[in-house]
Amino acid sequence: MKLGVNIDHIATLRNARGVGSPDLALTAKTAIALGAEYIVIHLRADQRHTKEEDVKILTSLFPENIHLECAANQKMQDIAVKYKPYSVCIVPEGPGELTTQGGLKFDENTEKTIGAMTEELKKAGVKVSMFIDPRAADIRAAKRLGADIIELSTKDYSGAKTCTQRYERLEELAVCSILGKELDLEVHSGHGLDYKNVIPVAKLEGMECLNIGFSIISRAMSVGFPSAVIEMKEKICVEL
Repeated sequence: MKLGVNIDHIATLRNARGVGSPDLALTAKTAIALGAEYIVIHLRADQRHTKEEDVKILTSLFPENIHLECAANQKMQDIAVKYKPYSVCIVPEGPGELTTQGGLKFDENTEKTIGAMTEELKKAGVKVSMFIDPRAADIRAAKRLGADIIELSTKDYSGAKTCTQRYERLEELAVCSILGKELDLEVHSGHGLDYKNVIPVAKLEGMECLNIGFSIISRAMSVGFPSAVIEMKEKICVEL
């Protein structure tokens, strides 16, 4: 099981004082050295945490490890094509949201935009991921539009209030993970995963990578960043 460590909140802390510390490049280097396969960064329109300059620096230092999340628009497409991260995850983005609220909504207009962006990214040699809700129709839409990877949103699973709800959401993820593999897509998951709820998702057939940020950074406040990464890596590398 691969681990993508989202370091956006390290950037948030750095931006609070504007003094360049903590260093995102050092954070990324540490995570990779401790077993993370990918460094996840979300470049939002307001660049409130990760900034374009971070994308430039990180892709130059870790060209095989940077997984860039961004919205489907011309500006983000131009940035991604310019710096060529290993992969780009196209995500929905709403004004003022604290965090991504769910997967992409596929309709005629969005499919045209996403399809065109996907084509340009792949021409530039960048793998394309799409952040989607765990629904068969959305998986098929992502495949039709040229995705190499799907990232199944675990928002509803992570936010489930009862064991029954959690089991139902896990079952949806399980079915969609298998379908993704049957369609020859690389299957990732993420959103709200933490040290308590991650193991069942890590055990799903077909699941290849989990992208996790907030819980790792929060845990780092108590045990240190290296220990937090190691603990999560150990959690997800379960014996099936």
